[in-house]
Amino acid sequence: MKAVTGVFRSKSEAQRSVAEIRSLGLPDDRITLLTPGNGADLQSVPVVEAEQPGVGKAIGAVLGVSAGLSGAPLIAAMIPGVGPVAALGVLGGAVLAAAGAGIGAVAGGKLKNAMTEGIPEDELFVYEDALRKGRSVVIALVNDEEGASRLRELLKTEGAEAIDAAREQWWIGLRDAEKEHYSTISPGKNFSEDEHFFRLGFESALHARMRCQEYDQVLTEMSVQIEELERQYPDAEVGEAFTRGYQRGREHYEQLCKESRAA
Repeated sequence: MKAVTGVFRSKSEAQRSVAEIRSLGLPDDRITLLTPGNGADLQSVPVVEAEQPGVGKAIGAVLGVSAGLSGAPLIAAMIPGVGPVAALGVLGGAVLAAAGAGIGAVAGGKLKNAMTEGIPEDELFVYEDALRKGRSVVIALVNDEEGASRLRELLKTEGAEAIDAAREQWWIGLRDAEKEHYSTISPGKNFSEDEHFFRLGFESALHARMRCQEYDQVLTEMSVQIEELERQYPDAEVGEAFTRGYQRGREHYEQLCKESRAA
């Protein structure tokens, strides 16, 4: 499976793109629309029994499940570091589960096992950043590159920002502060030379499988990542920059979580 993602400034544009994707014949369980929501809106969603695998009372108990577009369940949940988010359909539930939404251990396990194939966990933080900015995210899963190319063109026509562009904008928004911090904690180091590895470390800390873990729990995987980079870049000093970036990524995510809890 390949995930194709578009970031939209307006919910109406995102909804229209979902309708266009459906017109291509893609099944509902391979399409989702993620939209930011406030607590009042989500708590007012009527809870219904959703007769689809992995979606039911365990999810509805969080904030609510209601009939969404074309009868697909609209799932409301809290994403750590983001806040309340509404997600359309079973795929939306899988994305919420992968992002750490508290949808119940049983339902969350079913969703992760059944639907997360093809969802790149290393992109979830980009989706979350878009949602924090009030944007909507459309994700569709297709079987091959031909289908993916077709969907990318459709989303572009509908006004979507590509996920790679959204990822670059996310880093641009952080870069100046991280450069200043790196200069402070690593005097004599050149941030421009180390930025690539620092950023890889920063992003690694935001991956769904890595965040919220104790440092000793992720140390082995982090060491493996550093070793792989050292093989790819034998003449570069990888370790310190990657580790510094990873530490900053952890701090960044913890701060986002604190801010979302306080909101």
